[in-house]
Amino acid sequence: MQPLLHLGTSRSLDGRGDPAKLCVPANHLVTHSVILGMTGSGKSGLVTVMVEEALRAAIPVLVIDVKGDLPNLMLAFPTFDAAAIAPWVEGGGLEGGQVEGGSAALDLATRLAAERQRGLASYGIQEQDLRDFAARTRMRVITPGSDAGELLHVLSSLERRSSRWDSDVDGARASLSAAISLVLRLLGRDPDPARSRDHVLLSVLAERRLLAGQDADIPALIADVIQPEVESIGALEVEAFMSKKARKDLAAALNNLLAAPSFANWRRGASLDVQSWMSPQGGRTPATIISVAHLDDEERALVLGVVLEEILTWVRGLPGSQALKALIVFDETYGFLPPHPASPPTKRPLVALMKQARAFGVGVVIATQNPMDLDYRALSNAGFWVPGQAANRRRPRSRHRRAGQRGQRRRDDGRARRNVEAPLPEVVHRVQHSRRPLDVAATEVGNVLLCAGR
Repeated sequence: MQPLLHLGTSRSLDGRGDPAKLCVPANHLVTHSVILGMTGSGKSGLVTVMVEEALRAAIPVLVIDVKGDLPNLMLAFPTFDAAAIAPWVEGGGLEGGQVEGGSAALDLATRLAAERQRGLASYGIQEQDLRDFAARTRMRVITPGSDAGELLHVLSSLERRSSRWDSDVDGARASLSAAISLVLRLLGRDPDPARSRDHVLLSVLAERRLLAGQDADIPALIADVIQPEVESIGALEVEAFMSKKARKDLAAALNNLLAAPSFANWRRGASLDVQSWMSPQGGRTPATIISVAHLDDEERALVLGVVLEEILTWVRGLPGSQALKALIVFDETYGFLPPHPASPPTKRPLVALMKQARAFGVGVVIATQNPMDLDYRALSNAGFWVPGQAANRRRPRSRHRRAGQRGQRRRDDGRARRNVEAPLPEVVHRVQHSRRPLDVAATEVGNVLLCAGR
């Protein structure tokens, strides 16, 4: 039986009756979710609730964070003690174990702790629930190109040989292709795997090394480009495929990239290994947050293109499932999944995930401000919609920092029947300024508008 995700409370459209608990079956997220709303409407708050509920249900989560909000998931303190909050309030940094800022910071932490306790208690969440959640989950924040979190070796599929070359050559080859495309984009060269001679040459040289059990780091590839250890590329001899002068130019460009100090952090840190990120350890469900808020727009697209290609390769290697086995969350997809004809490095793997991941029990959640910013192929594959509205007086609260709010299907009672028997536009019009419609669902009493209460 699939677990239920407690996403908050709801009440009827006419405002009568007591708030009701909203629980959504986890397998509803297998068909993928789209969250829409303006800045400040609570998208990230809702995403936080969904992530925490998935973790509570022992469902691994991988989060892509563009704005820098979701590392706050790490602030799921297992206690209501103000001392746990104090280091994180303004003026409350720790120095030698003492709280800076004197009593003012501690007083603020005390007020926040009390507010947090009251808010979570209203949703039936007690301190023991917080301790259980902390004991059963394992969170990490990865920051490519920065040591603010864990560093990520973005080119590990190229420079560090994976065991997949012994068991899943096709998957390893797909990851290698994405890494080489990233290198060529950084060089300002054609990254297309089929058209680019640079890509073909580097792929052949790197794959020869990896299949032989060796690493294919950039210094070794530079030597191979200048003096290839292969006689032919396809049906052509190496010299006919690419002249010695062209190979020297490519080698010089690679060397410039290698020597650039700003490139050093891209080749350090944890390997890009989605399988290990999504595998429970010690009975604790993992949540991996890939934060790229510190990168510029071009760097974000390049890094996330490689990460998403690796995610897609991992998904395709999973067994089929109708139950939700993992959740991929992308908060703020603007610019990464644009309509035709734009095609950033992130678009192809994102569209493929929206089309294929559900067959493997992997749900994708994407959040953005405007549906016009998204490719229609992705939107057409989303079955769970959360359209926000133009303004919102209060953001949702997460299990530990906010108190989640979401809508609920109307029960087959008199009030629900009166609501759904009206024409749907009239029902939508009834939604007050302080409510957020979630979805339209078919039930035994007809179409029902799912709506979050205040």
